[in-house]
Amino acid sequence: MGEAVPDRAAALPVLTESHVLLVEDDDGMRMLVTRALRESGYRVTGCRSGAEMWQLLPDLGVELVLLDVMLPGASGLDLLKALRAKSAIPVIMLSARNEEADRVLGLELGADDYVAKPFGRPELLARIRAVLRRASIVPSPAAARPEMLTFAGWCLDLRSRALRDPEGAGVDLSGAEYDLLLVFLEHPGRVLGREQILEMSRARLASTSDRSVDTLVSRLRRKLEPPEGSAPVIKTVRGSGYMLAAKVVRV
Repeated sequence: MGEAVPDRAAALPVLTESHVLLVEDDDGMRMLVTRALRESGYRVTGCRSGAEMWQLLPDLGVELVLLDVMLPGASGLDLLKALRAKSAIPVIMLSARNEEADRVLGLELGADDYVAKPFGRPELLARIRAVLRRASIVPSPAAARPEMLTFAGWCLDLRSRALRDPEGAGVDLSGAEYDLLLVFLEHPGRVLGREQILEMSRARLASTSDRSVDTLVSRLRRKLEPPEGSAPVIKTVRGSGYMLAAKVVRV
């Protein structure tokens, strides 16, 4: 993914907070694309395979899928075909193969666009904006996005980023704590390791070799501390990571 061309499109209105699911098994590419999209105002969840994609799609409120063609197990084209049988969600295919036959096949199977690797950041952002515009997924009062997430009596307002406890009192969150909480709320009941948390969170944390994630989780857990005798909202799964142990309701 190149950076040689200045992103003049950055001056255009950004579809802030549109949620993108990136299905890419190359860790370096996934991290690079994720960072570029988040810096441009998008929410991004990354995964490595079709199996992970199917797990995440029902719960995330995703508005666009970036789907790599060459994936372990089912290929991106197979996943696109299965996805089109049940959903009209916009899909942009990403592929190192730039043969006309491959592009035509992807488009005929229902892809909204097809981007050949290597691609530049400005091109990818422009194509994402174009696909979202065509799909009429534009922020507006009528947009069908959840405005609040509730869990274990708590309520997080996504517009104001305000958190209220079960008694209705406001709880201050730092930017990093808000980002971390949002990661857990978007993956309830799923065990998340340090590397996954770093990848999914927009927080600027240190590497997975130190205790930065553990420290941030501890800070957030203290603010979400339940009444005495109640189960913790965020559980530690020994040897694996952390999990939000509460049902999340989108309002």
